[in-house]
Amino acid sequence: MKKAAMLNDSTATRWTMLILVALLMFGVYFVSDVLSPLKTMLERDLFWDSKDFGLFSGSYSLFNVALFMLIFGGLMLDKMGIRFSGITSGIVMIVGIGIKYWAMTNDALVGQAIFGMKAQVVYMVLGFGIFGVGAEVAGITVSKTIAKWFNGKEMALAMGMQLAIARLGSALALSVSPIIAESYGKVSTPVLFGLALLLIGLISFIVYTFFDKKFDKQISDASDEKEESFKLSDVKVILNNKGFWLIAFLCLVFYSAVFPFLKFASDLMVNQFSVEPKLAGLIPSLLPFGCILLTPLFGTLYDRRGHGADLMIIGSIMLTAVHILFATPFTTNWVVAIILMVILGIAFALVPSAMWPSVVKIIPSKQLGTAYSLIFYIQNIGLLLVPIGIGYVLDTFCKNETGVGAEYDYTIPMVIFASVSSISIVLAFLLKREDKIKGYGLQVRNKLD
Repeated sequence: MKKAAMLNDSTATRWTMLILVALLMFGVYFVSDVLSPLKTMLERDLFWDSKDFGLFSGSYSLFNVALFMLIFGGLMLDKMGIRFSGITSGIVMIVGIGIKYWAMTNDALVGQAIFGMKAQVVYMVLGFGIFGVGAEVAGITVSKTIAKWFNGKEMALAMGMQLAIARLGSALALSVSPIIAESYGKVSTPVLFGLALLLIGLISFIVYTFFDKKFDKQISDASDEKEESFKLSDVKVILNNKGFWLIAFLCLVFYSAVFPFLKFASDLMVNQFSVEPKLAGLIPSLLPFGCILLTPLFGTLYDRRGHGADLMIIGSIMLTAVHILFATPFTTNWVVAIILMVILGIAFALVPSAMWPSVVKIIPSKQLGTAYSLIFYIQNIGLLLVPIGIGYVLDTFCKNETGVGAEYDYTIPMVIFASVSSISIVLAFLLKREDKIKGYGLQVRNKLD
C-alpha cells in the first residue's frame, strides 16, 4: 500500500514553513542588536558609561539565568508544543521591548536613580531581560520546528537558512540603526522599528500554526504507535550524555566570544580604527552578512559530505585567530578590520551550521526541546556575564582620562575574547573524539531523499 503523502514531503511547503518561522527570528535578532552600534550615542545622549552599556547588554540573559526561565521554556515546549510556545514567546518579547522603548522615551526618568543606578538603565534592563526570555524560547521553538519538518531531509541546510535569515536581522540592525537614530534625532527610534518587525514576525508565526496543526494530525494518523511523550526523568538522561555537555560548553564559549563582541564591535571600530560613529556599525555588520551567504553553504556541505566535528574545529580556530589579531596594538587600519570581520563571519557560519544539526544526532526527538533549552541556558550564562565583565574592564582599566585620542583601549577586552574562544578549539576536538567512541554520526552526511 502506497504511503500517504505528508505535508513535509512537498519541498515548497516545508521551505515555506521555514520562512514563516524564520521571520520571527529575523525580528528577534534585529531587536537583540539594535542598540549594539549605538554605544557612543547612548553615552552622548543618555549619559551612559561602559558599565551601563555592559549591564544592559548582559541583561538579555538575566532572567533566563537567574530565574531558570529557559529551563521552564524548554519544558513548556516539550509539554505544550510548538504552537503554544511560539505564540507565548512572541507576546513576551513584545511586552519586554515595549517596556524598553517606554524607558528610553520617558523624560521623567532622567536624573532619577533606583538602587543607586540610573532609573532609565534599570527599566531598560528589566525590559530587555523580559525580551530575552521570549527570544530564547522562540529560538528553541524554531529549532525544534525545523527538526520536525526537515527530519530525514536537508536539515543542516534548513537550519543554516534559518540562521541566515535571522542574522540578516542582526546585519540590518548593525548597519542601519545609527543612520535611523541620526536621521530622526532620537536613539530610541530604531527600537520602535524593531518592535514593528517583532509584530510582523509574530503574525507570520501565527499563520504557520495552522499548517503545524494539520501536520501534527498527519503524523498522528500515519503512526502505528503513539510516540512516547516527554517525561521529567528524560532530563536526567540528557544530563548523563557526555556529548550533550561537550556541545553545550562549546556553544557557551563560542557564542560568548561572538555575541558580546558584536555588542562592543562598533565602539571598537570608533576607538581602535577611528571610524565615524554613524558608520561604525557597517564593518561589524559584515559578520552577519557573511553568515547569510555562508551558513546555508556550510549546511549543505554538512548534509552532503558530513565532517560536522571538523567544521566546528576549523571555525573555532579561525575565531580565536581573529580575536588575537584584534588584540594586537598595531592593528589599526580599517581595511584590516574589514578583512578580520569577514574571516570572523566565516567562522561564525562554520560552527553553528554544524553544531545545531549535530544536537539532533545526539539527542532523541522527544527530548530536543529540553536539550535545546539546557544548551541555551548554559550559553546565556556567558551572554550575561561576559558583556558585564567587558563593560567593567573598559571603565576600570581601559579608559583614557587624558581626553586626547581614543576614549578606550580595547587590548585587554580582545585578549579576554581570544582566551574564551580558544577553549572552543579544545572542546571541538573532544567532541570529535566522543563521536568516534559513541558513534553519533557527526562526521557522517545527513540522509537526503
